[in-house]
Amino acid sequence: MCLAVPGRVLDIEERDGTRMANVDFGGVVKEVCLEYLPDLQVGEYAIVHVGFALQRLDEESAKRTLELFATLGMLQEEFGDPWEAAAGAATPAETGGHVIEETLK
Repeated sequence: MCLAVPGRVLDIEERDGTRMANVDFGGVVKEVCLEYLPDLQVGEYAIVHVGFALQRLDEESAKRTLELFATLGMLQEEFGDPWEAAAGAATPAETGGHVIEETLK
């Protein structure tokens, strides 16, 4: 699943003519394109989908949504480690009787 997640803009810079930002999603920081919201400023919140800031959001709504997503485990699903998720989903028969983490070491 790919969510539209609220995040807070930490910093903004222009890269190769494109406005980019580091955005904090409840402790996970990702790089985001700001071209759809050219007036978004540091400290403001936006809804981000597939790496693009799409809509400005007030702080209270953003924090409530992030808390709800965290409670439901959706932030881990969206931003978690894919190797960890795969290991949790695989059965011993699928991994040849070995735990994936041991195999990857």
